[in-house]
Amino acid sequence: MKKVLNRVPEVTGSFWIIKVLATTVGETAADYLSVTLNLGLGITSYIMSGLLLIALWNQFRLKRYVPVSYWVVVVFTSITGTLITDRLVDELGVSLMTTTIVFSVVLLVVFALWYLKEKTLAMHSINTAKRELFYWVAILFTFALGTATGDLLAEALKLGYAQSALIFGVLIGIVAGGYYYFRMNAVLAFWIAYILTRPLGASVGDLLSQPAKNGGFGLGTVETSMLFLSIIVSLVIYLSLKQKQPAPIDQQD
Repeated sequence: MKKVLNRVPEVTGSFWIIKVLATTVGETAADYLSVTLNLGLGITSYIMSGLLLIALWNQFRLKRYVPVSYWVVVVFTSITGTLITDRLVDELGVSLMTTTIVFSVVLLVVFALWYLKEKTLAMHSINTAKRELFYWVAILFTFALGTATGDLLAEALKLGYAQSALIFGVLIGIVAGGYYYFRMNAVLAFWIAYILTRPLGASVGDLLSQPAKNGGFGLGTVETSMLFLSIIVSLVIYLSLKQKQPAPIDQQD
């Protein structure tokens, strides 16, 4: 019988580390391209959307989990999701509260449709093209929602980047505690944590990159993006090499 390969990685410590880093890159890279390079949100959105579609085409073509391909898609999805929210807020004047509510509803609809069609939302069951399509749509809106929520707390409610990062970090800790100590449903815990890591990473990115007058450390978008990208690349290379290693004799078929 032919083995069906999962198209996404196992949820491990390295998964969460890269995810948060990719989220931070999404925030700082979007700011760099649209503001520092003066491309504007519109042109930046079109470029990033095009690159995301190319990355997704390659991901679906592979039909299995390949670390480089998967995480490239995550990074471009992070940037694109950030830009969706930024365009709604900055160009169309939609409030952060409204975008938070709308993206929450959209995400719930995506999950509902996904579950009605496939009867599962579990990461380890992403082994068909249809399930992976639902997966990436959900991922895109988690980034858009996370951007709106993070900006809502840090900017609209004026809590600041450090305080916002602390709040989201505490919430993630509560979810982790619920999963490990109180038998919280694994799928529910995963998706809540996945949503919360977006504003956590965005708040960290803004904290590092924004000038001191805006409550940041003034590292800059280029420096912050390159720092986190270098860590992501190193971890992805490690995972790629690890994936190629043969399994121990007692685990091989």
